[in-house]
Amino acid sequence: MKTSRVPLAAALAAGTVLLLSGTAFAHVSVQPGQAEKGGYATINFKVPNERDDASTNKLEINFPTDHPLASVMPQDVPGWKVEVTKSKLAKPLELHGRQITEAVTKVTWSGGKIEPGKFQQFPLSVGQLPENADQMVFKAIQTYDNKEVVRWIEEAKEGAEEPQNPAPVLKLTAPTGGDHHGGGTADAAKDDKAAEDDKGAGHEEKTEAAASGSDTTARVLGVTGIVVGAAGVAFGAASRRRSS
Repeated sequence: MKTSRVPLAAALAAGTVLLLSGTAFAHVSVQPGQAEKGGYATINFKVPNERDDASTNKLEINFPTDHPLASVMPQDVPGWKVEVTKSKLAKPLELHGRQITEAVTKVTWSGGKIEPGKFQQFPLSVGQLPENADQMVFKAIQTYDNKEVVRWIEEAKEGAEEPQNPAPVLKLTAPTGGDHHGGGTADAAKDDKAAEDDKGAGHEEKTEAAASGSDTTARVLGVTGIVVGAAGVAFGAASRRRSS
């Protein structure tokens, strides 16, 4: 009897681990989970199907209003149609020298199907990410074809356990390297211009040298021609004297 209890206990333990891990990871999330402050990023909302008897047929992502984004562009997902909702801003945004008076507040995908045991990713290009925040919280609403609605809107609190339906969170990190707004490109352009100037200067020097060599050759040939001509004249005069 003792021997038979060991495999049973192991099986129960393994089942418990799988059940808990499935509960912990089977929720709507943002991937990758972080992006640089003040920049642009491509993010994916990963949506797993948690039901065995229904398919997900709609996803709604709500954007934070305290840090509105001026640019939100969805990538086409085969079999799904997407709708981007914009709202007027109480305070206009300044972006690339112009004022933005409205921003995306919601993106909705519908018409497709995520079957049981599968997941789907929904890509977005977003920016300019805020520079004065450490994270962005997106509230997601997942709808199944049996009319069930799961709201992933609970924000995690520091020191507390993860909520049952956590909202997707994008962590914002300090920019890496130099100027993350394109300074590297400007420096590269300067280097290219310097190289072009050096190349041009070298070409001019070679041209001047070639011209100088050509002038010297012309002078030598000219003097040689004069000498040969004078010698010919003298030879002719001498011949005429001898003939006389």
